Amino acid sequence: MAFFPRPSSPRNAWRDLRAFLATRQRHQIVFAALSIAMPALLILGFAHDAHVDPPPPTMYFLPSWPASRSDAEIIAQQKIDQAAKEKALAEKRAQFQRLEKQLGMQ
Repeated sequence: MAFFPRPSSPRNAWRDLRAFLATRQRHQIVFAALSIAMPALLILGFAHDAHVDPPPPTMYFLPSWPASRSDAEIIAQQKIDQAAKEKALAEKRAQFQRLEKQLGMQ
């Protein structure tokens, strides 16, 4: 094995680890295993949680207008759209005013 130092081999490294662990007390080995397992579980948890499916593509449907429409038609449509926008804004404002009264802020 090229990634081990010259005088060492996997068999010798395993024997050395077993000899080292044989000199340790039981509670030291348990705590060593726990101290290795806890960060490993955290890292595996983060790796598992990092896998997120991408959101599906969003489709936008835009209104299609004829190229021949006049400026008067455009202005009329803008007035209709503006009235709808103002109506929605007034409803939202009324909701906030009702909430303000319920919370006793007025």
